[in-house]
Amino acid sequence: MYKIVKSTDNGLDEMELDRLEKGYWLDIVAPSEDELLEIAAATGIQMDFLSAALDEEEKSRIEVEDDQILILVDIPFFRSNKDYDTLPLGIIITENGITTVCLEANGVTADFGSHNARLFSTFKKTRFLFQILYKSATLYLKYIRIIIKRTDELEIHLRQSMENNELFNLLDLQKSLTYFSTSLRSNSIVMERLLRLRNASASQHLIKVYEEDEDLLDDVIIEYKQAVEMVEMYSHILNSMMEVFASIISNNLNLVMKFLASVTILLAIPTLISGLWGMNVHVPFADSPYGFAIVVCLAFVVAIGSALFLWKRRMF
Repeated sequence: MYKIVKSTDNGLDEMELDRLEKGYWLDIVAPSEDELLEIAAATGIQMDFLSAALDEEEKSRIEVEDDQILILVDIPFFRSNKDYDTLPLGIIITENGITTVCLEANGVTADFGSHNARLFSTFKKTRFLFQILYKSATLYLKYIRIIIKRTDELEIHLRQSMENNELFNLLDLQKSLTYFSTSLRSNSIVMERLLRLRNASASQHLIKVYEEDEDLLDDVIIEYKQAVEMVEMYSHILNSMMEVFASIISNNLNLVMKFLASVTILLAIPTLISGLWGMNVHVPFADSPYGFAIVVCLAFVVAIGSALFLWKRRMF
């Protein structure tokens, strides 16, 4: 599936693949093999550039050819309130336009549409590239804040009751932050390469950085650095929380086992006494009419004494 648009004075105009005009934006989402072949033939983009972002394990990088540049970055992806992931997004810049490729519909490219067409221009490829990267960075920050808020809610619930479901949710959020941390580090390397690439003579005809674009690129780098710092900080906090709650669960288990051991001791005392007086031999108070009451009182007194002893030793 793909769509082709071009910025005009009235917004965005859709185009056909066989009638491409300079300044187009080709947005490709989960394409079929036939669509990739058709797009490659119409645009002249290398097939390996088009298919690079369709591999979930593909790493962030930049590849430069004479007439096209591939910028591959990881973007955040929302699956549920406890499950966040990252997906590769390929941005291909050619002489005539810009192409984006992703496995699934995402919040980065979806934010550029007719509703905000005046805020970007498909003709200004470099600025549009920086706007896409900036949107990716801000989306990371947005999801990180949601994860932080969700973590705080889970912490409150865990303080009240240690349920496995809450711990599993906390583990899912921890995994999401780990994915974010890995992807953000890779993206930061791409940003550094992009800084060097803008001054390279071999790519200046494809990436032209104007003075007004410098501030936007600086904002992108700052946002990525902030996202990296936030992910690292809250990853440490989340790891500490998991360790603390694991210790609390272990301590609670020890308390329960200690309580049950104390109860077992208290129940064993009257059982032992009643067992001794229940033997088929001559025992004290066997001929007394008050023998049963005396044995019961003796068992009760010994049990109370044992309970006091255990309570003073903080075992009950």
